[in-house]
This record gives sequence, C-alpha cells and structure tokens, in this order.
Amino acid sequence: MTQIKPGIHWIGGIERGLKYFHGHELSISRGTSYNAYLIIDEKIALIDSVKYTHTAEFVENLQKLIPIEKIDYFVVNHGEPDHSSALPALMKLNPNAQVIVSRGGEKSVSRFYPGKWNFKVVKTSDSISLGKRSLKFFEAPMLHWPDSMFSYCPEEKMLFPNDAFGQHYAASTRFADEADQCELWQEAEKYFANILTPFSGQIIKKIDEFLKLNWSIEMICPSHGLIWRKDPTAIVTKYLDWASGKASPTAVVIYDSIWGGTERMAKAICRGIESEGISMKLFTVGVADFNDVMTEILKARGVLIGSPTLNNGLIPTITPYLESIRGLRFVKKVGAVFGTYGWSGEAIKRMEDSLQAGQIELVLPGLKVNFNPVAEDLIACESFGAEFARRIRKC
Repeated sequence: MTQIKPGIHWIGGIERGLKYFHGHELSISRGTSYNAYLIIDEKIALIDSVKYTHTAEFVENLQKLIPIEKIDYFVVNHGEPDHSSALPALMKLNPNAQVIVSRGGEKSVSRFYPGKWNFKVVKTSDSISLGKRSLKFFEAPMLHWPDSMFSYCPEEKMLFPNDAFGQHYAASTRFADEADQCELWQEAEKYFANILTPFSGQIIKKIDEFLKLNWSIEMICPSHGLIWRKDPTAIVTKYLDWASGKASPTAVVIYDSIWGGTERMAKAICRGIESEGISMKLFTVGVADFNDVMTEILKARGVLIGSPTLNNGLIPTITPYLESIRGLRFVKKVGAVFGTYGWSGEAIKRMEDSLQAGQIELVLPGLKVNFNPVAEDLIACESFGAEFARRIRKC
C-alpha cells in the first residue's frame, strides 16, 4: 500500500516470479504489478482490482485502509481477469456497492462473473461525485479490449487508464521517476509492441479525442507497472510516435536454418546492410526472446525474414514470428524474405504472404538459393542486403 496523494492510495499486488503473461504469449523478465487505486472521500471509490492469485492479500490490505462494506463504488475500467478477478470476493463482502463499467464492461464483467450486481453503465464525460472529488469517464474501446475505459479525477488531475501507458515492471518504487530509466522505457516499449501495436490507429484516434476534452493531467496511474508523475505526458508522446510508425532507419533480420545455408545467407545479407551504413540486429529463432524481437521490429524501419523450405512450406520455428507479425500489424514497415530450398522453394511465397498480411510493404522480391549458398550466392546476398538498406534509407 502506498499513499500517492492525500486520501488516494495505490493498493495492488506485485508479481516478481512470473515468467510469462497471457499464458505464454508474452515473456516478462522484470515481473509485473496489478495496480488498483482507492480514493477516500465523502464517498469511496476503488478503481480496478487484482488478479485472483493476489485476492486474499488484496482484501486484507484493503481492510486495513477502509472497511470494504463502506466502499460506494467499484470502478472496473476493463474486465480482463488480471484487473477484475478479485471483484467477486469484494462483492461478497459488499453486495450493495455500485459497479461502474462501460457499455462493453457490463458484458465482459457479467460473462466472467455471473451474478446480479448493481451495475452503473457510463459513457464519455459521465461523472460521479465523491464529495470534494469526482470521477469522470472516457470510453477507450480496443485499448486494448472492447470494454476498456479510462477514469479521471479532475480535482487531482489524475488519469487511471488501466492497460494503457503501463509496463510489466515489478520495481521497489511505485513511481516512474524513481526507477531505472533505461529499464523503465525498455519495458514500456516492449509492452506497447506486444500488446497495443494492433490498435495503433485507434490509439491515435482516442488520444486525439481525449486531448480535445482539455482534461489536464499531472499523474497517469496505469494498472501495470509504475505511475507517471514527472512529465507524465512523455509516455503519451511515445504512444503517438509508436502508433504512427515513427522508427529509426535500421533493420531487424530474423532467421532459422537446418544445415546452415539460410544462416550463411542471413549473415551475408547483414554484411550488405552494414556496407550501406545502416545498423541491423540479427536474431536466430530459438535463441532470441520472441517478444524482445517484436519490440525491435517496432523500433526499426525494416524487417527481413529467412527460412529454408521444409515439407513444401516453412520451418516450423519461424511460423510464430510470422503469425505475430500478421497479428500485430506494425505501421510503416518495409520487408523482404530469403531462404534456401531443395526443390521448389515454397517458403518464400509463404513468408511474403505473411508479411503482406501484417501490413509490411515488400520492397524486394524474395531471394532463394538452391541447397547451399556458394561464393556467388553470398555475393548476391550482400547485394540484396545493400539494396534493402537503400530502400530503408528512402522511406
């Protein structure tokens, strides 16, 4: 528990031992937190809760601050269980509390936790009075679920945006300005790349819509990670940059290989990229951290994928990377593919189709080499990499 302003408390759970989030979708190396916020005024509001694994501790800590039966409002900004699965325990102790949800939130919460609860459905600019303070609401569908909304306390200029502007980062402090800035921004970037990238268009639209409301912000309190209180809009600016496809003129090269032929191609392509003064990062599938690679793609302008043809298709280890690229739909990226083959080389078209499905513009025809690259093939690979670098520079 931490008092972040008089009468306003962070109350949540810290998860330091977790290796993966969302099942095995997202690797996390610095843990995470489940942040909830308690506002004690003439009326009392609890904004979000915690994952079921932390419910008992959460309820115990909450009771130390206020009897749960005295809470007037349970605000559910987003119904995903990592933010709401303590709610049944809270409602059992206080069945008369109003549950504040968006229109989508009424559906998601009812589906996760069937029961006859006292829902109050709110839309953008609706508000509730707590006494000296109030809460306003802002609908933010697809940031990152259809039910997502933000809560805002105008008197304190505090924004509670749930999954927006967060990080998977279990630090000893609650505030971003007190943390290691390199680690903090690495985790904020990884969080955006792997969770919010598919919603880039909606992010730009919703941030623009929010800014037009002229709701001044002095503190952003997300539901994962640390609270932004010094220059809190810096993370908003970063979201606009990432969502608009702003990236450095660099390349990411990802490959797997069976007998080393595709690997030699990858390294020759990298030499060609570097010969043009463009920096690159080379990742071997199975060795690299999958989600770190997706983060590097967010930061770079170009992406190259390499796979040998196996059983008339792709080597299986490369498929998750292509599927993730397809689903994340990175903005304003260029790409190309390469690989070895024995007979017909179907992997090239499969990779190209996947990149195009992920909205990555193909700027060169795929490069394929029969069986194993010889000297002239490696020269062609270097030329391929150099031309790709020139295409990056022109973007």
